[in-house]
Amino acid sequence: TGQMNKYHKWEETSPYLRAILEGTGRFSVDIHTMPPFGSDLSKWDARFEDYAVVLMNVDGDSWPEATRRRFEGLVRSGRVGLSVVHSADNAWKEWGDWNEMIAVGGWGGRDASAGPYLRWRDGQVVRDEKPGPCGGHGARQPFVVIHRTPDHPVLKGLPVTWLHHEDELYNCLRGPAKKVEVLGTAWSDPANKGTGEHEPMLMAVRFGEGRVFHTTLGHDVEAMRCAGFQCTLQRGT
Repeated sequence: TGQMNKYHKWEETSPYLRAILEGTGRFSVDIHTMPPFGSDLSKWDARFEDYAVVLMNVDGDSWPEATRRRFEGLVRSGRVGLSVVHSADNAWKEWGDWNEMIAVGGWGGRDASAGPYLRWRDGQVVRDEKPGPCGGHGARQPFVVIHRTPDHPVLKGLPVTWLHHEDELYNCLRGPAKKVEVLGTAWSDPANKGTGEHEPMLMAVRFGEGRVFHTTLGHDVEAMRCAGFQCTLQRGT
């Protein structure tokens, strides 16, 4: 964590995310804070290899190439897992392997060249190649999340539908979308700047031998108070 745009308050959400995970009794969590925007990152080291999983709550400056390669290798080998929360999928559009890890992302200069949209239509995931924007959402409001793979370990035994607390419903995310399983979706309401599509909210991604959990939910602490967000984040991570 440590770098985000002004709309995402990492100083508030990162301690709250730690509390959500440590509240299970299954995690011991350290917070590594990147230096301020524009800093020299050549000597910054989050010691990724010391951890079983890294949760990204960051959207900031590009990492040095050596840091990228080390992180890619750890995730690809399965040595370190990856959990991606909300606006972290806005980060690093120029980093090809990062985009494969998250499957789809938004904003940050992305466009149709980033890859297809993922849509849930007629009971299956559709890769939509049409041109258009990359990243959007309407006003924060409650919305229903629908589990599309209810027997997946992240979701098994949970309600198949649940009302999420008010949050940004991301739409029009694009990316390589390789080896991704869409676990949960939400309908993007055209009356609230939506697409009229069932957009992916929860995803599981394979990156080499590694495993990635990606949730687009969790704009702020208020959104993170939702039991559905907390439970799926705990299980996914």
